[in-house]
Amino acid sequence: MPFEELPHQADVRVRVTAGSCDGLFAEAARAMFAVMYVTCGRGELERSLSVNAPDMPGLLVDFLSELLFISEVERVVFSSFRVEVTGTSLEAVACGEPFSPEKHRGGMEIKGVSYSGLRIFRDGELFCSEILFDV
Repeated sequence: MPFEELPHQADVRVRVTAGSCDGLFAEAARAMFAVMYVTCGRGELERSLSVNAPDMPGLLVDFLSELLFISEVERVVFSSFRVEVTGTSLEAVACGEPFSPEKHRGGMEIKGVSYSGLRIFRDGELFCSEILFDV
């Protein structure tokens, strides 16, 4: 399972796993949108983005925060992601569809991505992260 929700008293914490660093970032984005919208279709909209940060935790927070910003401003629900991480930079393409109140209700509004308890680590062959979303 690429992500699972972990217990948290006030916000939403998820654990994400993938076979590569690129996959970890893509699955973290997918997890965020699954929390927000529950139902996300593939859609034909694509948005490209580039993110740079001083370290890997910062790169993950900045990447997810940029997707959250684009989603809110452009009213787009993303469902799939192609990510290429090089050092502490990444290039990504997010695919999705226009927001529809009828189709995309039932999730939780995410206000931001927190550094609190953020972890990126290896578990054997898997890349893992624990992420807290402020709701």
